[in-house]
Amino acid sequence: MGWISDLLRKNKELATTFDLDFIEEPAKRAYLKRMALNTCIEYMGRSLAQCEFQRRDGPKQIKDMMHYKLNVRPNSDQAAATFWKRVVYKLIYENECLVVLSDTDDLLIADRYNRNEFALYDDTFTNVVVKDYEFKRSFKMSDVFFFEYANEKLSAYVNELFSDYGEIFGRMMNAQMRNYQLRGIVNIKMGKNFNENQDALQAYIDKLYKAFSNSSVAIVPQLEGLEYEELGATKSTSNQSVNELTNLKLAALDDVARIIGIPPALVKGDQAELKDNLLAFKDNGFGALVKMMQDELNAKLYEPHEILAGKYTRIIRKISPLDVPDAIDKAVSSGVFTRNDVRDELGHERSPDPRLDEYMITKNYQTISEGGEMDENN
Repeated sequence: MGWISDLLRKNKELATTFDLDFIEEPAKRAYLKRMALNTCIEYMGRSLAQCEFQRRDGPKQIKDMMHYKLNVRPNSDQAAATFWKRVVYKLIYENECLVVLSDTDDLLIADRYNRNEFALYDDTFTNVVVKDYEFKRSFKMSDVFFFEYANEKLSAYVNELFSDYGEIFGRMMNAQMRNYQLRGIVNIKMGKNFNENQDALQAYIDKLYKAFSNSSVAIVPQLEGLEYEELGATKSTSNQSVNELTNLKLAALDDVARIIGIPPALVKGDQAELKDNLLAFKDNGFGALVKMMQDELNAKLYEPHEILAGKYTRIIRKISPLDVPDAIDKAVSSGVFTRNDVRDELGHERSPDPRLDEYMITKNYQTISEGGEMDENN
């Protein structure tokens, strides 16, 4: 850099111009990782928030305080839908979520904690912090709900995502902003009083930038010794388009959605093949999450002998019979399920009417010995 100093010493007027600040608006880099993750987590959280946590004793539903906590009000500050959405957020984003039971029997999501692992005894959790309150006692693993997502592929991917996609996206954004950058030239007649008027010149340049940035119409006063020339917006030789930025964001979103187990079309709102995508989501990404949570709830809410006797908790999204009339008709008319079985499968309570526990079958499914008709040609 020595040659620059020599050049500036030889030309004092040139050296003075280097004291002026050049206006530059830095482009903010978009955080693709958080955008993609939050979109997928929000979709997963909304799906869980619409489900019902049913505690069962065989065919009967158990309606007790725990049922109320799981479905209505887990604690004094959160509704069940908000609570479970936050559980999903921490579960996927942090790969685990700790829920403790307070002295007032409230379900609380821990913000920070230390896990102490043991080989032959229950792990314990110490320094458990909920909001700004820290519990002074430790919690045993058997006394808490500890949900583990254990998706190492997702963790490894998101750690590398920002360094790859984020860098590309940042450069594309900067290039795109340069395409629409407003450019101008301020011609300054150098004089012996230039150094004395340097502050005034800088203020003039600042006002020009502010006028063009904040207003659709700007009037530029012409000062003696100063001329402003508008160059207008320019196009980059790379012809960068906004569509390429959008495609890059969608590519990151698609990758994260697939790792979590959500068909990309669902998070993007596509209606094509909606039923097939919903079925794939239920059987894969969401189904795996629900199974993991059900296992944890069952292990902590019941003793082994109670589970063997028929007690369990299931997470189910109620379905209106009007949405699947054909499937209901086939299940009942074939004699495979009773009407109460169908109600139970759809998430609704069984009816006390004994007639709904009877198996029904249509004539088309009857054998010849049961009174069915056979074609005379056979």
